[in-house]
Amino acid sequence: MSGVVELVGLVKIFGEVTAVDDIDLEVEDGEFFSLLGPSGCGKTTTLRLIAGFERPDSGAILIDGVDMATTPPHKRPVNTVFQSYALFPHLTVEENVGFGLRYQNLSKDSARGKIGKALELVRLDGMEKRKPTQLSGGQQQRVALARSLVLNPSVLLLDEPLGALDAKLRKALQIELKTLQEEIGITFIYVTHDQEEALTMSDRMAVMSHGKVEQLGTPEEIYEAPVSGYIADFLGISNLMEVMVKSSAGDGGAVVQLGSHELVAATRYPWPGPAMMSIRPERIKIVDPHAGVPNTVRAVVDRTVYAGPVLNVLVQIDDLNEIQVTVPNEGHLARYRHGDSVHLHLPAEAIRVLDRDEATPSA
Repeated sequence: MSGVVELVGLVKIFGEVTAVDDIDLEVEDGEFFSLLGPSGCGKTTTLRLIAGFERPDSGAILIDGVDMATTPPHKRPVNTVFQSYALFPHLTVEENVGFGLRYQNLSKDSARGKIGKALELVRLDGMEKRKPTQLSGGQQQRVALARSLVLNPSVLLLDEPLGALDAKLRKALQIELKTLQEEIGITFIYVTHDQEEALTMSDRMAVMSHGKVEQLGTPEEIYEAPVSGYIADFLGISNLMEVMVKSSAGDGGAVVQLGSHELVAATRYPWPGPAMMSIRPERIKIVDPHAGVPNTVRAVVDRTVYAGPVLNVLVQIDDLNEIQVTVPNEGHLARYRHGDSVHLHLPAEAIRVLDRDEATPSA
């Protein structure tokens, strides 16, 4: 069983709104692939096009090399898990999971075996006779998963399936879901607006905006090397600041002017002039001013926010830029007060230099 999905020039228009705007991407066999973005970015519409619940206005939807753009949903080798689990309350767990098998030519023993295997995969064996109302939210989500898996799809589509759960359970099920996907080895295409979910579970992901794919890559590639301010700002927290690119630096980097400070960025930038730079709060370090550390700027503490595992220190550079510095809680957090002077180390390899137009979040 394979599960390669390829979208070629995919377009979907609703009235005057282009919900999916000429998307090209390929999802590999056995990959956990996420579509990430804010509401209205086109991620759910893209998933519905793959499922067959929407027809594209143009483009191809290839599943294992076969164009399914005009194939009805029930004839595609895919199944979908929704945020609303849509379980039948009057049926048992076993009956809910086996509902789709009614339309297959299977003996009772064969169907029972498939149901048992699916329930074992999602760790619900022994709960066959319970009703949905006797299950927790996490268990109901697993029943919905088992109901989809029992049909042996080549591709499983998941539309924010953890969205209705509380934060603690959602975190636990993120790990379970990724483990399950690795065990069964089928292709998962997962829609979410939750950046942590996408970072935790994805092999690769596409960050979307206004119906287009803004960046495609592994979680590490996108988080560490965002191609635009929109990506940097949407995926995690990023400090965005106006700079002036002065010249190129060795090894393909750039020299930038941030207020009264000159910094070296490892990012290649093609020409001098106004630009934006981004750096993640956790990459900035508060250092001893006498240590002689390169790429250091002076800043003044505005306020601090204690967040348990970390202390977020908000500082101002030259009264122009307020940025956030994340200090890990190692059991002896330093005290920073309003007006304190600190020196910040901004590692060259952590600085991204971006075009000003690209640096403006587009959604």
